[in-house]
Amino acid sequence: MIQSIPGIGTKIAATILAEIGEIDRFDHAKKLIAFAGIDPSVFSSGKFTASRNSITKRGSRRLRTALYQAVRCGLRSSRNKKLRAFYDKKRAEGKLFKVAVIACANKLIHWIYAILTKKEPFRLD
Repeated sequence: MIQSIPGIGTKIAATILAEIGEIDRFDHAKKLIAFAGIDPSVFSSGKFTASRNSITKRGSRRLRTALYQAVRCGLRSSRNKKLRAFYDKKRAEGKLFKVAVIACANKLIHWIYAILTKKEPFRLD
C-alpha cells in the first residue's frame, strides 16, 4: 500500500512496515514521527531558547534510515513531484540540505500514517 508513494520500493516499504508494526499503536502521526526519532529537540532553560535544534534520534534507527532513503529516491529525477516541490520550497527558505531532507521525511511519515490508517493508496493530485 505505501509503495503507491513514488520513491518507495519493495525493500524500503518492507523495512518501514516492519519497523512500524501495527499502526494502531500510534494515535497521531506526530507519535510516529517521535518513534522514528526525527522530531526536533528543543533546548530551553529559563528565558533561553536555543535557535539551532537537531532531531532527537531517540527512535528506531532503521526506520530513520529507510525514510531517508525513500526521500532521496523520491527526490532523484523528481519521481515524487509533491515531495520535490516541498523540498524546493524548504531550500528556497534557506534550509540546509539535510534539514530539508528531514522535513521531507517528516512529510513522508504523515503520508504513510494516512495511507495505513485510511487504507487508501497515495494520490498525486
